[in-house]
Amino acid sequence: MIITASLFSSCSKAQSTVKQEKDVLNKNSILIVYLTRTKNTKTVAQIIHKQTGGKLIELELQNPYPANYKAIVDQVAKENETDFLPALNTKIDSIEKYDTVFIGFPTWGMQLPPPMKSFLSQYNLKGKTIIPFNTNAGYGIGSSFDKIKELCTECKRLERFSSQGGKKRDEILMVMEGEKKSAAKKEIQTWLKKIGILKN
Repeated sequence: MIITASLFSSCSKAQSTVKQEKDVLNKNSILIVYLTRTKNTKTVAQIIHKQTGGKLIELELQNPYPANYKAIVDQVAKENETDFLPALNTKIDSIEKYDTVFIGFPTWGMQLPPPMKSFLSQYNLKGKTIIPFNTNAGYGIGSSFDKIKELCTECKRLERFSSQGGKKRDEILMVMEGEKKSAAKKEIQTWLKKIGILKN
């Protein structure tokens, strides 16, 4: 009886593991790339990663933005006006092995942040499934998703996810914690199932 129970327990665990693996589609070919400043987008990226697995990578610049809020706003505005693409310090090896790429970013100046434009311009994402996610200060996504469409003309794009994060100019920074984080987890899980990344 002990042996039988042990075998049954082992089989149950094995079946559970198989079920968990099947709940996520192609988790080994998933890449999650994100840009963050106040860690709200980072938190969303981590929630997605916990649900889907895959590789999680934060974009970093060779020359980081200044800490002062007004200074970064002015710099980003100039970069957007001149179509300047800041050099990335982050290197992604063998990006061709990933079929699905989540790209996460905050809304800056109602546009896609220049570092994310650098990423989308630097790497060949042709034929890949692109899934954008965003945090913003409550003013919306601006033209950010339209810019992704422009830069990824030969990609398959799935429905985006957007959530309100902090308000830097009001000194409301990290908000993805406590009840807000718990609510975000549920929203993200529902979204991942809706777009077919997680099975129902």
